[in-house]
Amino acid sequence: MLENPRSPRVRAVAKLAKKPARVDSGLFLLEGPQAVAEALTFKPELVVDLFATPTALERYDDIAQAAEDADIEVEYVTEQVLEAMSDTVTPQGFIAVCRQFPTSVKDIFASEPRLIAILEEVRDPGNAGTIVRAADAAGADAVIFTGRSVDLYNPKVVRSSTGSIFHLPIAVDVEFEDVRDRARAAGLQILAADIKGDDLLAARNEGLLDAPTAWLFGNEARGLPDDKLALADRAVSVPIYGSAESMNLATAASVCLYESAFAHRS
Repeated sequence: MLENPRSPRVRAVAKLAKKPARVDSGLFLLEGPQAVAEALTFKPELVVDLFATPTALERYDDIAQAAEDADIEVEYVTEQVLEAMSDTVTPQGFIAVCRQFPTSVKDIFASEPRLIAILEEVRDPGNAGTIVRAADAAGADAVIFTGRSVDLYNPKVVRSSTGSIFHLPIAVDVEFEDVRDRARAAGLQILAADIKGDDLLAARNEGLLDAPTAWLFGNEARGLPDDKLALADRAVSVPIYGSAESMNLATAASVCLYESAFAHRS
């Protein structure tokens, strides 16, 4: 059992909360029973190390069984060690170190996708992870992070996705212009979610959402710059019928993705 919170091994794991360590190592931090369970179920080959307190492993016997099935050894740690490793204030008994696994944009479009989410300068980790989760729930074929967006492997992004990063292809550090060209070559329209765009309900009624679509989502505070809007086929806005001043980006993205999902399945 690991008992020393200041040991070199514990510090090495804790450093993965920072981007330079993730870039240098090609690894990332995974925290909590839900995320660890998803990794063991969908991508066990990515798990390099798995740490747990004895109490947590006893409580989540399904995780213990999944680790055994994947031939992954669980290393016991104390609560103090887990806290030293964790990026959260109250860790939930499990931490894993995993290999990063981005998908190439070429492979994404080679699979003939019908629904994709593109994040351009989305900086808030919670929003980014929630959009990944929403895309997964809506049955999207992939998510693409441009190089101006937050790091996919930021611990807060990973936590907010609640394991969805293991469910669908995700490309990172891509130039939007490259995505635009590949999307059009693959027969996808690009719809920009923007407050200045056409009403989403009107777009749905005219059949715009029936076509294969790459949704483009921009910065939380500034939205999409004019040069990026000009590259989209059309801008669409989620209407606000109440008195709210605005809508959270991840919420608006969820609405857009589900509207396309409904149209594709109707």
